[in-house]
Amino acid sequence: MSQIPYSQEVKRKLVHLSSMWMAAALWFLPWEFCAILFGVLTVLTVIVEYAYYRKVPIVSQCYGFFFERMLRDYGSGKFHLSGGAPVLAAACLSALLFRWPYSSLAMAVMLLGDTAAALIGRRFGRHRFFNGKSLEGTLAFVLTGFAVVLIGLAIVRYPWQVLAGGAAGVVAAALLELFNCELHLDDNLSIPLAVGAGFLLGTLFVA
Repeated sequence: MSQIPYSQEVKRKLVHLSSMWMAAALWFLPWEFCAILFGVLTVLTVIVEYAYYRKVPIVSQCYGFFFERMLRDYGSGKFHLSGGAPVLAAACLSALLFRWPYSSLAMAVMLLGDTAAALIGRRFGRHRFFNGKSLEGTLAFVLTGFAVVLIGLAIVRYPWQVLAGGAAGVVAAALLELFNCELHLDDNLSIPLAVGAGFLLGTLFVA
């Protein structure tokens, strides 16, 4: 898989950050509505991206006009989803699996942390792991994730056990992001599930 230019990576991550509306929806809207909304959008996204792959007229041109330069070239000629469908699927699963506010915070960690890891890692990464990712990018993810968890604490005042669980979830998510290729996982999906699971684990220890 070839690496896109840094300028296109910035544009990709701006699109990524635009998905913060999903975290806002999970915060303010009923979980049942969010689960249905994100489930339907996931299916529609897969259909549109497959239509683009199959070069379906109109759909292919419109999708390519907006997103073609930001798509990674896997070089296999096979159909590959972009990050959009996994992000929507993660929002749907977060709504189904985790109570408020943890579903929203888990999505925020993924969207903000992954963006920080990619942009800081590519621009300032000096200490590389065997897979090409950097210590600086991983630290950026962890610090951003911790910030989200602490902001959640400031707003909601959840117990320290939940704080610890969320922090542990961020560390686990950082490792999943670091080794996503080796583990054959889509980090857009695995990160919020790891963070949400950490929060959920923390709630089990609340008296």
